[in-house]
Amino acid sequence: IKTADYLDNGNNKMAIQQADKLLKKHKDLHCAKVLKAIGLQRTGKQDEAFALAQEVAALEPTDDNSLQALTILYREMHRPELVTKLYEAAVKKVPNSEEYHSHLFMAYARVGEYKKMQQAGMALYKIVPKNPYYFWSVMSLIMQSISAQDENLSKTMFLPLAERMVEKMVKEEKIEAEAEVELYYMILERLEKYQEALSVVRGKLGEKLTSELQSRENKCMAMYKKLGKWPECNALSRRLLLKNSDDWQFYITYFESIFQLIDYNWTPPAEGEHSLEGEVHYSVEQAVKFVEERITEEAKSSRPLRGPYLAKLELIRRLQHRGCNDEYKLGDPEELMFQYFKKFGDKPCCLTDLKVFVDLLPSSQYTKFINQLLGVIPLSAPVDGDLALPADIKALQQHLCVVQLSRVLGLYHSIDKTQKLSVVRELMLRYHHGLQFGKSCLKTELQFSDYYCLLAVHLLLDLWLEEGEELAVWQSLTLLEEGLSHSPSNAQFKLLLIRIYCMLGAFEPVVELYSSLDAKHIQHDTIGYLLTRYAEALGQYAAASQSCNFALRFFHSNQKDTSEYIIQAYKYGAFEKIPEFIAFRNRLNSSLHFAQVRTERMLLDLLLEANISTSLEESIKSMSLSPEEDDIPWKDLRDNRDLTVLFNWDPKDRDISEEHRRLSLEEETIWLRIRSLTLRLISGLPSLSHAFQPKNSEKAAENGVSSKIDTIRTLLQQLEVAMDSGKRFLEQTIQVSVKKHYPRILNERGCNRLQNSTDIQERIGNSLKSLLEQLTDLFNKCKGDLIEVRDGILKTHPNVLENLVFFVETLSITLWISSYCDSVLRPFKSNLQKKKKKKKETSIVMPPVFTSFLDYVTELQTLTSNVIDHIKGLEVMLTALKLEELSLEDTLLSQEEKKFTKTVQGKVQSSYQHSVQEIGELLKKRLDTVKKLKI
Repeated sequence: IKTADYLDNGNNKMAIQQADKLLKKHKDLHCAKVLKAIGLQRTGKQDEAFALAQEVAALEPTDDNSLQALTILYREMHRPELVTKLYEAAVKKVPNSEEYHSHLFMAYARVGEYKKMQQAGMALYKIVPKNPYYFWSVMSLIMQSISAQDENLSKTMFLPLAERMVEKMVKEEKIEAEAEVELYYMILERLEKYQEALSVVRGKLGEKLTSELQSRENKCMAMYKKLGKWPECNALSRRLLLKNSDDWQFYITYFESIFQLIDYNWTPPAEGEHSLEGEVHYSVEQAVKFVEERITEEAKSSRPLRGPYLAKLELIRRLQHRGCNDEYKLGDPEELMFQYFKKFGDKPCCLTDLKVFVDLLPSSQYTKFINQLLGVIPLSAPVDGDLALPADIKALQQHLCVVQLSRVLGLYHSIDKTQKLSVVRELMLRYHHGLQFGKSCLKTELQFSDYYCLLAVHLLLDLWLEEGEELAVWQSLTLLEEGLSHSPSNAQFKLLLIRIYCMLGAFEPVVELYSSLDAKHIQHDTIGYLLTRYAEALGQYAAASQSCNFALRFFHSNQKDTSEYIIQAYKYGAFEKIPEFIAFRNRLNSSLHFAQVRTERMLLDLLLEANISTSLEESIKSMSLSPEEDDIPWKDLRDNRDLTVLFNWDPKDRDISEEHRRLSLEEETIWLRIRSLTLRLISGLPSLSHAFQPKNSEKAAENGVSSKIDTIRTLLQQLEVAMDSGKRFLEQTIQVSVKKHYPRILNERGCNRLQNSTDIQERIGNSLKSLLEQLTDLFNKCKGDLIEVRDGILKTHPNVLENLVFFVETLSITLWISSYCDSVLRPFKSNLQKKKKKKKETSIVMPPVFTSFLDYVTELQTLTSNVIDHIKGLEVMLTALKLEELSLEDTLLSQEEKKFTKTVQGKVQSSYQHSVQEIGELLKKRLDTVKKLKI
């Protein structure tokens, strides 16, 4: 007990000592051995821990303490498959133990052994005939059907067997719980037996579906839709809306079904009920009357309901779409939206509700509509050109809604620069005025007027991105940093700051901002790209490494976590959730972001470690990298990025469209392919250098070395194709052009036939010269200041930084290839020298390739030194830059705000300094590598 207590308190060393004391007295105390193993595992002694655990496991223990302790240990070792072996042995020895059989079932669930789960479930049911165990077995059949590669097998074997098993229980009237009915429904739905599923839900078994609100009705509705039973859909949604006229999903079904019935000219039968669900509406007149009645009913309601009013606008939109709106006197959309604003204008939902229907307004009416809304907001009377300001929070929120709508309607996009700056000034005045209403707000709460500040920033960003107004970007950062000082929890301020700093090439401030967002669980996948996508490209290697590790930790722990969710779902009979958990796990495993982070992390590790603290070969070995292996699921790649996480209030023609998403995914996938192939090619270099051992050249081919060369050639061809795709996609950008030269150099390294291959040697010599020319050309693209003061305004050149980062990476890769060439040429040189000594001849001439390579290495050393000097120059320039000399007189900012400008400019300057320092440090280490290349 003491040992366990020490482990629980994290005192692992004391736990080991306590276990040792016990083991001296009782050598065969299994549990003590395992607890000691847990302590060893947690202090980093994995091998000792594993050996100790296996000693106990080999004895096939059946005492509960040892089994539980071993289960904990194996889970911490990420070896869940060993837990199954443990309980398989225990079950053989104690065949009637309900507990051990149950543990065995859960152990199989952790590793996804569905067939064995099915058998374990039935074995349990035979020992203890409880319904849950029987249905565990049924669910395991469904899981076999989901995981089966062959869909036909799923439909003809697994699901029908599961159906028969449930039917047996139905006939014997043994169905007890809601979960069992859910399972039956799930099987029938997957078998596409929609009529049978409907009968189950509507019948006696359906009465058990009570845990979720309207669970039964929702399932009926789903089956009616699958079966195309539109009269039933209509009648059921109508009935549900009579109960709750604010349930939006049923309005959508109601309208959808009514128009389906109209299109099919459906009429009710002459006698009897309209449908299984009662009365059906099948004409627009009925729909109009029904919606009007809901609005009349709403007036009597104790709380205001949005549904009926929005339903009227939705009906108008659908009728307009069908070109038959005018016949039905439903009212003018502009007037209806105005009335809606009067009722709900101070609620945050008002904007999102109306945004959906702005298409109903003709563009010529936009300004009139906005003025009409402004006219009903209680604002103070303006004095001497002052602003008319809201007197309370309600008026402020109404006004904010109108300002946001103005942007949605594009009114702020159609004005010129002077007008935009005037609007920015007004919005900031309103923002500052609104802060008085939030004086009592907690730090975790947002200020009521925050969106004024955000909208002002959006206008400034328009000026920067569309009109190249450099001052606007500094003003936008200033306003955001000021906003954050009043509203430290405003995620939109933080997200926008992250985005702008990254666009300026300043990664340093981003790390803390992202950390303060406190992203939870799935957000590491949906918004994590905002951080990891830019870290390495902006030269902050240490932060990039940290960011990648942070993201990868989530993806790896998700594997373990999902198994636990599945087990809980079995325990509590939430069977319908199990396929969802599996789909969730697959979605994360196939995540584009996961693949990107994995690849970038390995490239980064090689860049920072290989040839510095360890050799390239050792690094590749420790990462288990192999050129043949491609672990990216290209066909199933999922783009899980949330591209709408930043609010924008842009009109439709400027908003993110499906085409934007498609292009973004295509671009990211091409770039991932280039990066992944680069990584695999680098991982193939060490295996090639072993290939060219001159004495064993015949043996080499037998040992699969020629296949290694073929793999590299194939990968080079694939890289050429990927880069051509990239070039076609992006008009020749640095990311694609930078790597253009490695294929040719590697392809021409056939050094094992040097003696009689003047032609090859000449080509290699030319290749080396060409490579140096390309590297010099690339270096020229990296020149230029990162930051300059022009007309008193700070101008940044983030592209110079990004070019420099990719150039240094290219130089590193070139050095790895050069090291490989060195390892190929060195043995040839020593062989020739030995021949020379043996034959005592002076006539053996050294092949020209050696001279070419030596010249190349010398020039490469000079080039690397030049780049280091250039970086030193950048450092000096950045350190000498005096920001306080900048002119801020022409800005819209107050003295107080100018302090924030100094802060943001200082953050960018500091970030550039650290990036340049890290790049410089890396290059200095690379220079040492070049100096060793002397064959």
